[in-house]
Amino acid sequence: MKYLTIALNSILLFLLSNFYILSKTFSFKIPVIITIIFVILISIFPSVFCKKLLNKKLSIIRDGYRLLIVFLINIFLDIVFYLISFIKYHADIKTLLLNALLLVLILNVIFWSGMLRVYLFSKQLGIRYRLVGFILGLIPVVHLVMLVKIIKVCKNEVEFENSKIQTDLARKNEAICKTKYPILLVHGIFFRDFEKLNYWGRIPEELSKNGAVIYYGNHSSSLAIKDSAKELADRIKKITKETGCEKVNIIAHSKGGLDARYAISNLGMDKYVASLSTINTPNHGCIFADYLFNKAPDGFKEKLASAYNFTLKKLGDKDPDFIAGVFDLTSGEVEKLNKKMPNKPGVYYKAYGSVLKGPTSGRFPLNLTNPFVKHFDGKNDGLVGIDSFPIDKDFTLIESPYRRGISHGDVIDLNRENIEGFDVREFYVKLVSDLKNRGF
Repeated sequence: MKYLTIALNSILLFLLSNFYILSKTFSFKIPVIITIIFVILISIFPSVFCKKLLNKKLSIIRDGYRLLIVFLINIFLDIVFYLISFIKYHADIKTLLLNALLLVLILNVIFWSGMLRVYLFSKQLGIRYRLVGFILGLIPVVHLVMLVKIIKVCKNEVEFENSKIQTDLARKNEAICKTKYPILLVHGIFFRDFEKLNYWGRIPEELSKNGAVIYYGNHSSSLAIKDSAKELADRIKKITKETGCEKVNIIAHSKGGLDARYAISNLGMDKYVASLSTINTPNHGCIFADYLFNKAPDGFKEKLASAYNFTLKKLGDKDPDFIAGVFDLTSGEVEKLNKKMPNKPGVYYKAYGSVLKGPTSGRFPLNLTNPFVKHFDGKNDGLVGIDSFPIDKDFTLIESPYRRGISHGDVIDLNRENIEGFDVREFYVKLVSDLKNRGF
């Protein structure tokens, strides 16, 4: 039905936008008022005969990209029609020019009706496609190629997101993420748990839809591991006391995994933690961090630390410590810490990590740091080498079967991007579902 709707709209639009030539050259009459009415109807209700989607915004995006498809089809049809009218039927220049004015007007209505829909409501276009689309839109021919790309991105977004909605509705009553103990999400270095800008992207919402109870670490953005661990320990005890849940399941990203391990091993949190899942955590440190820390001039480090600490205090940190946080990620320091924080019996540990396949396989800026980190740490996610991810033998490496790699930021849905071959939200649903099945 969707192809039939696009075809019917394209044919109708073609007839309406060329009615002047058709009436003068072929005696094909279409009243002006009918033309206006149908153009308005097509531009406002392009998918009137199609099944409505479960999400209103997705329906708007679908209508938008379909209008853009109709626009492209008519560009091709109009070029062919003009050539035939001029060469074979000898349509006079005045008729062609007058019709061209009508054609440009109608096609502009269709184009902007579609473009405004996708620009205003699509999430996957992001800043990049919107900006590039605007710039390339000023270049003839190239703008049509960019338009095809925009259509493809929006089409994939609608199909993917609609499929996820259907999947969640189908399993809603199963509550596959309703674990015995709540989920505690622990962020990595240089970030905070902001209420409006979630560090974990669309992941918490997806987990909640499937029954999970979510809490956040709410700890500082950058401290020494032992100090961050103390904040986490206080948070865990507060959650268990206020809710009576006895224990929590921790899912920790990056440095957060080291903070959680220290709290479990050294601050008595093994009694309150059922499981720890580390996501792209440098469990053996970063050799490239050693290099940067040792090579950077002391003056530069002090100025950078001062600027960072000042800014994060304004954003809510009590006493951030840039230098201590970074220093504890060096390979030498982490290996020292590893001797102090062995796995505790009774706590289930599981490590995950991902890999970028090269400098063109991920988003800026981690795609650019990938070759640099590779020089020191081998295959990596843009920040951490894959050899640093495992805590023990229970380790899973996340890879996409396609060219697109999965970066340190992709595993927490930092860019809210739908990556071909890796559904980050479903990855966490399966992770938490596995914890539920294990009795946690």
